[in-house]
Amino acid sequence: MNSQSDPKETNSRRKLIAGLGVLSLFPLAKLGFFNKKKDVISCAPESSSQKIKLLAQDGTLVEVDLSKIKNSKQKISNEQLQSWVKKEL
Repeated sequence: MNSQSDPKETNSRRKLIAGLGVLSLFPLAKLGFFNKKKDVISCAPESSSQKIKLLAQDGTLVEVDLSKIKNSKQKISNEQLQSWVKKEL
């Protein structure tokens, strides 16, 4: 190599190296900035439905989806409830 290089040639080499440096940063930027969580599409029904706890006939508590229950708005008496629950002693 010549000790006296052409200044035009050194400028073009510097631009080339700077350009390669900038281009090498794009994959790193893509990994950092665009790495967001992707939404998962499921085939199952939504689990965000509201559930309530109800008393089963054997006396255990169960969680039931609110959309599966008919709203009759009719209260039962204590005697009806006690005869409905199966007691095992």
